[in-house]
Amino acid sequence: MRDLFDPLFEYAESVSGPVPSYLHEVERQTYLKTLAPQMMSGRLQGRVLALLSKLVRPRTALEIGTFTAYGTLCLAEGLREDGVLHTIEGDPERAALAERHIAGSPFHDRVKLHVGDAGEILTNLQPPFDLIFLDGDKRGYPDHYRTLVDRLTPGGLLIADNVLWDGKTANRGDDRVANRLRTYNTMLRDDPRVEVTVLPLRDGLSIARKRL
Repeated sequence: MRDLFDPLFEYAESVSGPVPSYLHEVERQTYLKTLAPQMMSGRLQGRVLALLSKLVRPRTALEIGTFTAYGTLCLAEGLREDGVLHTIEGDPERAALAERHIAGSPFHDRVKLHVGDAGEILTNLQPPFDLIFLDGDKRGYPDHYRTLVDRLTPGGLLIADNVLWDGKTANRGDDRVANRLRTYNTMLRDDPRVEVTVLPLRDGLSIARKRL
């Protein structure tokens, strides 16, 4: 689904923006230096992430799954002047590329890149978080939700990428990742602490707000 050409998607992307110039370089380097550039949030989804962050104006934000920092820098656009975004990447090579992109952005002093296991790193980060973006190991989404929902501020947003998994979460098959994502989607739908909307944007974007 992420790679199909859709004229309406292309048009929507063309009239959404503006996209900051440093993100064009992040996109270029991602296509040049990674084997799976489609993992990048991309222009349209990036504008959605930036807009959501600007609406929330987080003082403390969290991202699990930095990749090359495209989505990271989109989220950073909405940080308060004293805000900080903690982003976690498990792959050292991706983290090195992301670190260069962060260093070349206007948010180099407000984005803190952590390299290693998300579960271990999360134990050392102080809640609460005003905005959380899940974009790492999809199989870990349900566990992350159980850990993080109580660390999310009332009115805060929990955003998760890839929740449709090429359409497989809508079909009860034997795909293990899809089954874990289906569990995640159901958990949020049935949890009275949050209200959630799933958008069929690219590979599926879940946006949940913690109730006041």
